[in-house]
Amino acid sequence: MRKWLMASWLLPLALGQAQPLMAQSSTPAFQTNASEAQRKASTNQGTAELFYMIQQLQEEVRELRGRVEEQQHLIDRLQNQGRDRYVDLDQRILALTKKVEQPASSAPAQGPVAADGGKDASDGEAIKTREYRKPGDEEQKAYNAIIDLIRNQKKYDEAIGKLYDFIDKYPEGDLTVNAYYWLGETYLAQKGYEQARQAFTIVATRYPDHRKAADAVYKLGVTLSRMGKPEDARRYMTQVTRNYPDTHAAELASQFLASGKE
Repeated sequence: MRKWLMASWLLPLALGQAQPLMAQSSTPAFQTNASEAQRKASTNQGTAELFYMIQQLQEEVRELRGRVEEQQHLIDRLQNQGRDRYVDLDQRILALTKKVEQPASSAPAQGPVAADGGKDASDGEAIKTREYRKPGDEEQKAYNAIIDLIRNQKKYDEAIGKLYDFIDKYPEGDLTVNAYYWLGETYLAQKGYEQARQAFTIVATRYPDHRKAADAVYKLGVTLSRMGKPEDARRYMTQVTRNYPDTHAAELASQFLASGKE
């Protein structure tokens, strides 16, 4: 009887003490599950962000690759245009050479023609300049824009393309001769000596009575000097002093000859 009473008294006591223990043991399990879920959610979010960043990088790489391909295509096109224009310029010079090699009787007003394409300077007679076709407003505006590209913006490649377009659009005018001259200057600035020589030669041989002819012949001498042809360079410098004596180009040519440059 006593044992039964003691058991009945101890059982509630044991149950009372077990409840807090059960509560304490269940709390960490809940917290652990919550932490695990939070960690997984954080990991999933990080993975999603990383995947998004990878996608962005891949998109940027594709965009950059496309730009590189566009730039390469542009370079190839400009190179092809440059070769085509070089050939065109060379053909123009060949045509001009044939013209200046015609008998002097076919052009009596211009006097005898020297072997280098200019007038024969043996008589010491200076070449007189003449008036060429005056430009219209649109032509003058286009020319001024090209000169700005050369002098101020230093965009030589763009200027060369526009000079060719200008010459094709406005042939045989006062500014057309200037365009040939500046074509030579631009090539000379880029060390394209052969192209510069051809452009200056057009002015010197086809337009010897233009106001830019003296400068063109002088720059032709400078170009030949830089090409390692000192004898040809001095020959053209001498031509400047004889055919265009009262010009600034003649002064520069005299300085060149006096300096003994090779």
